[in-house]
Amino acid sequence: MTPEPARTLDPARALDVDSLIDDPKTRIVVCCGSGGVGKTTTAAAIGLRAAERGRKVVVLTIDPARRLAQSMGIDSLDNVPRRVKDIDGDGELHAMMLDMKRTFDEIVEAHADEERAKAILNNPFYQSLSAGFAGTQEYMAMEKLGQLRSRDEWDLIVVDTPPSRSALDFLDAPKRLGSFLDGKLIRLLMAPAKVGGRAGMKFLNVGMSMMTGALGKLLGGQLLRDVQTFVAAMDSMFGGFRTRADATYRLLQAPGTAFLVVASPERDALREAAYFVERLAADDMPLAGLVLNRVHGSGAAQLSAERALAAAENLEESRIVDQEGGKIGVRNSPENPATSENPELPETSEPHEPADDTSVEVSDNAPVDVSDDASIDTSVDTSVEQLTAGLLRLHAERMQLLAREQRTRDRFIALHPEVAVAEVAALPGDVHDLAGLRAIGDRLAG
Repeated sequence: MTPEPARTLDPARALDVDSLIDDPKTRIVVCCGSGGVGKTTTAAAIGLRAAERGRKVVVLTIDPARRLAQSMGIDSLDNVPRRVKDIDGDGELHAMMLDMKRTFDEIVEAHADEERAKAILNNPFYQSLSAGFAGTQEYMAMEKLGQLRSRDEWDLIVVDTPPSRSALDFLDAPKRLGSFLDGKLIRLLMAPAKVGGRAGMKFLNVGMSMMTGALGKLLGGQLLRDVQTFVAAMDSMFGGFRTRADATYRLLQAPGTAFLVVASPERDALREAAYFVERLAADDMPLAGLVLNRVHGSGAAQLSAERALAAAENLEESRIVDQEGGKIGVRNSPENPATSENPELPETSEPHEPADDTSVEVSDNAPVDVSDDASIDTSVDTSVEQLTAGLLRLHAERMQLLAREQRTRDRFIALHPEVAVAEVAALPGDVHDLAGLRAIGDRLAG
């Protein structure tokens, strides 16, 4: 099936995706946007296209959906990059999916001695924190991105972010982590571990007893002890968390990073895209452009919606609108003396009998066959007209959709004229293999 052509965009405003991924200075591409706009597919298509153009690429997805693995022919993705087979060209493509808890465990194992690491990993509070504490996923994404970049094993890292506005929460991860670690509660919980001997016990008995008693009632005594044990064990690692997060944040601001905002040509999605654009600008993050995904087109754009609807109505109401000759020739019409209610029939020497039950006689005495075959022909003609009218109405709906998408896109461009745009024509079906990803890559490149 031939894909529908997308509407052309002003070349001066077009995003040159190939130049972006071919540039050896581009080391990180981050795809962000609201949910359901095709970020995962876009990230995979960019990674595949870059690999087949000679680069060594790894695609990191934070989205828990399994579409990326399926489209690349991999049974499953985990925290270890896996090489994708059947790549054309001299490059390489690897893919992985962030395992939040495993990444946290790797940090503990890498930055704590064996005894302390074991105590942390077995701590119930740590297990809850690493499995789903608010903000942990975004921070671990920062950690994993920093790990991949520091290994210098890949020419290009493509990051697929979580859906909705949380896609930019990883930009706040260092600040949130710093606020958490520098908060009054954490400092109080860390104080007994930092103050030794009798002074520590005195502080605990006097200053901490009231607080721990209140927290013990609120959280439960065992949970409070787990938190205190966790904080004491993690004390030496907190500075390292902040340092690495800040370094990754600076990496995202560096010239070698490019953010791509992905959106569909719909009002809500482009409103979210505008939020991303403004937030990236506020944080001095390098925005490469907007990928407008699933843009509809038509192979018969010269037929307007209005003309298509008029033609459909003309076909559906032909007996009223377009019947030639009005009622002339219609049975029992007063204009037809041979078939009026009181006809003056011409005299004949002998009355003419119909040849059979499926023929009738008209004024010229010629029998007209109205057998089953004639009925079928009439129904076929009616069905063709109905089908044609239906197709015309579908085309009218498509043209109205195109007009609405065009207005929405133009409104975004008017508000953000500095943003380069790449339009990706909608495919007739879902992307589920490398061929589909290549088709997306071709459309991305224009």
